[in-house]
Amino acid sequence: IISDLQFTGAYRVPFQFSPLVRQHLKVGAFIQSADGVFVTDQDGQRFYDLTGSYGVNVFGADFYKECMKLGSEKVEAVGATLGAYHPCVAFNVKRLKEISGLDQVSFHMSGTEAVMQAVRLARYHTGRKNLVRFCGAYHGWWEDVQPGPGNPMPPRETYTLRDMHENSLKVLRTRSDIACVLINPLQALHLNQGAPGDSSLVDSSRRATYDREAYTAWLKKLREVCTERNIVLIFDEVFLGFRLAKGGAQAYFGVQADLVTYGKTLGGGYPVGVVCGRADLMKRFRSERPADICFARGTFNAHPHVMGAMSVFLEKIETPEIASIYDNLETTWNQRRERFNQVMTEKGLPLRAANMSSVWSLYYTDTSRYNWMLQYYLRSEGLALSWVGTGRLIFSLNYSDADFEEVLRRFVAACESMKSAQWFWAPPELSNKLIRRSILKEMFQKREAIKV
Repeated sequence: IISDLQFTGAYRVPFQFSPLVRQHLKVGAFIQSADGVFVTDQDGQRFYDLTGSYGVNVFGADFYKECMKLGSEKVEAVGATLGAYHPCVAFNVKRLKEISGLDQVSFHMSGTEAVMQAVRLARYHTGRKNLVRFCGAYHGWWEDVQPGPGNPMPPRETYTLRDMHENSLKVLRTRSDIACVLINPLQALHLNQGAPGDSSLVDSSRRATYDREAYTAWLKKLREVCTERNIVLIFDEVFLGFRLAKGGAQAYFGVQADLVTYGKTLGGGYPVGVVCGRADLMKRFRSERPADICFARGTFNAHPHVMGAMSVFLEKIETPEIASIYDNLETTWNQRRERFNQVMTEKGLPLRAANMSSVWSLYYTDTSRYNWMLQYYLRSEGLALSWVGTGRLIFSLNYSDADFEEVLRRFVAACESMKSAQWFWAPPELSNKLIRRSILKEMFQKREAIKV
C-alpha cells in the first residue's frame, strides 16, 4: 500500500465520516494519460483537470510533455552524469537572474529544500536565528515552518504572526533576533487560515477573499520594515511563481525581495527547487574564516534532465503565445469567477468562488454539515479535484472560454443533483456553531468507540 494514498484517502472528508466514505465512495488515484485540460483514468474515464498537479501545471499537460521531451533531447549525451554542469545551466541562470532581478542562483530538488536553504542563508548572514511566517501560510513540510498538526517537533525558532496586521509590523520593528520573513503570496486568498481542504469542511463557515490592492500595500510595508531592520525578506514563489506573471509575484505586486524561491512548474515537469538572491546573501563561506560556511549540498541538484526541461520552459514562456496569455490573465480569470458566481446565484445554488488569478477556493452560503459531499458529485460529472477537494481548484492557463463554460455547466449539474438528494441540508434552526458542537461530540464518541 502506498502511504501517501493511505493519508489522502483518510483526509478527504471530516474525520467521523472517513471510514464510511473510504468503504463506499472510493476515489481512483491512478491515471493513464493527460492531454490539454483533461486527465484519463485507468478505466478510460475522461475528466477536466482541476487539480493543477499541486500547482505544477500552469500551462497545460502538453506544454510539460514538450518541455520534458525536448529537454531530455538536449542533455541526452550526458545521461545522468552528475557533478559537472551541462551548458544549459548557464542559460537557466541568466534567465532566472533576469526574471528575479537578483544576482545569483542555486538549484535544489524541491521547493521545501529551496526554502530551507533560503532560511539557512538568512540566518548565516544576519547572525540571528528566528524566522517569521504568517498564519496559514505553507512553506514546505520541515519543522521550522510547519507548526501544528503533522509535526511531532514544535518549531523552536519560529514566530507565527498575524498576516496583514499592524501588530506584526511592531514585532518586526522591536525584536532584534529575527533573521527573515517568509511570504507565500497564496496566503492572501485565505488570510490567517490554513489551506481550505474539505477534511475540515464540517459546516459553512469557510470563506475566501482576495484584495490585490490591499495585499500589495501590505507587502510594501513589509519591505520597508525589513529594510529598516536588516531583516531578509524571502518570497516563497514555489507555488505561484510564473502563475501570476512572467516575472512572478515580485513583478505582479511590484515588490523586490532579498531572496526568492521557485519550484513546481519551473522544472518543466520534473522536480526542482531554486533560490535566487542578492550576491551578499548567496555567498556560503567567509574568506577570512574558511571553516565558517553555510552548507548546502544535494546529489541531484542541477540534474541534467531537470536543467534541460527547465531551459525549454524558460524559452517557451518568452513566446508570443504565452505572452498573450499573460497579457489578459487577471481580467480573464476575474471575469470567469464573476460568471461562476452569477450563475450560482441565478440558479439558487449555495456555492460561491473566490480567486487569485487561476487559483480558486469555493465556499458555501447556506448552513449545512454535508458540504464535503460536493466533491463526489463533481467527480461524477467528470471534474477531477485533488484530495483537498473544493477548497482549492487549480486551473491551467490553457483553459479556453468554451472549456470553462463546460466546467461551469458540470458544476451546476453536480450542485443540482446534490440539492435534489437533500445533502444541502439547512433547517432554519441550524447554525454553524451548533454544527461544530455536534461534530465535536461525534468525534469524541467515535474516538472512544475506537479505543474500546
